[in-house]
Amino acid sequence: MTMAQSATKSAQRRVRDERLETRVTADQKKLIERAAALQGRTVTDFVLTSVQEAARRAIEDHQTLHLSLRDSQAFVQALMKPLPVNDRLRDTVRRYRQRTGV
Repeated sequence: MTMAQSATKSAQRRVRDERLETRVTADQKKLIERAAALQGRTVTDFVLTSVQEAARRAIEDHQTLHLSLRDSQAFVQALMKPLPVNDRLRDTVRRYRQRTGV
């Protein structure tokens, strides 16, 4: 059993007391119904699983930093041999703290 299937079964065991509603075109509905039928699932299960997977991917993409080889090398170099703190950096940190209250 895959993680997605396990998550789906766990979700099905929980009480569903929240609703999501959307309007779709006739063509979109037919497409979704066909895809659900091909997988032997209900439209509700197909839509919920698909939306959950898309949400997880969106969150993961947002939380993951993708760097080119050159950028990743520059990042590692900056960690290994950081430049000394200068007045410009101190001023930037001071302004950041004033604006954020940190």
